[in-house]
Amino acid sequence: HNSGAVAMDVREALHRSRSYRRFYEETDVTDADLRIIADAARLSPSGRNIQALKFFITNDRELGSRIFPTLAWAGYLTDWDGPEEGERPSAYIVQLLDTSLAQSTLCDEGITAQSMLLQAVELGYGGCIIAAVRRPELHAILGIPEHLKILNVIALGKPKETVVIEDMKDGQYRYWRTPDQIHHVPKRPLDEIVITASDLRG
Repeated sequence: HNSGAVAMDVREALHRSRSYRRFYEETDVTDADLRIIADAARLSPSGRNIQALKFFITNDRELGSRIFPTLAWAGYLTDWDGPEEGERPSAYIVQLLDTSLAQSTLCDEGITAQSMLLQAVELGYGGCIIAAVRRPELHAILGIPEHLKILNVIALGKPKETVVIEDMKDGQYRYWRTPDQIHHVPKRPLDEIVITASDLRG
């Protein structure tokens, strides 16, 4: 079990669970912790309780070096091609849809991804959900059966960057990185996203 694990409440975990894209690559995500993170997905709600998602987990360095090139990182940072060697993820979880059980995830892929990232933060790690994946290539690399469809890849490791939440200004939603390598993520104010009955009555 990771000695970096800390107890925290849900709100703190939500603040700390950002999209981390640079890691202390030499710090392992242990087998035991990977299974705890995957178990957070198992315990999550599932549409119609079908539980059609499966999770390929690995902390193998050689396999990780083959997974990494199939992923695209941080579309808004156009001058950055992704983490350099030494700052790459230590582990990966690949979300898979078992099409023998269902043809759609309903809402499960988002729920399970969030659960796993929150669990990762509590264990002292961080991660990033990556949807920009060269899926046919990754499917071949992993050698998984055809009925398992790749959805997203969750990169995991010990974060090597600071990510801070900012108040969104003028609807500018793109994240940015300052020269000191602090990653800034704008969030819409609560009053902009919450609608009450009195708002509708105007």
